[in-house]
Amino acid sequence: MKTIYTIIICFLFVTANNAQEKFLTKNGSISFFSSAVVKDFKADNNQVLSIIDTDSGKMAISILMKSFMFEKALMQEHFNENYVESDKFPKATFRGAIVDFESITDLETKVEVEGIITIHGVSKEIVISANMTRSEESIVLRGEFNVLLADYNIEIPRVVSKSIAKTIKVTFDFNHKPYNK
Repeated sequence: MKTIYTIIICFLFVTANNAQEKFLTKNGSISFFSSAVVKDFKADNNQVLSIIDTDSGKMAISILMKSFMFEKALMQEHFNENYVESDKFPKATFRGAIVDFESITDLETKVEVEGIITIHGVSKEIVISANMTRSEESIVLRGEFNVLLADYNIEIPRVVSKSIAKTIKVTFDFNHKPYNK
């Protein structure tokens, strides 16, 4: 009987311990900004899914392209239909890790996140600098990086080539909370 109780207690301990291994957000924020000669464009997406495994520092991000909101509906329509082709490529993703995650002891620190980002069906290796704030209640990652549209086969028609920059500034803010199954 002691063996059964010991096994049950160990199982409960492992289950409770595993619940704290992953931190998740379903409402992470990603914005992009395009500054061009004729116009500036900005879009926000506050429905970004991101998860961090605290045992390994691995993380994954999933972004629904149709969730980007623009100032004008016509801009949003052109973005989804003509540029990122959201029906054909509905998501952008990132799979990677926070470098040396297990050795980070500071509550606030600058980190490197490296992995593979996939946009418009094209995958590229990327290294991003971010600010991380870590506690038992949350892991917050904030930062920015640039995306060269040509790297992801996103074509800009000549007619609007002066209206849209070839490089887009992407800003992100993820507030991960412990994931409880």
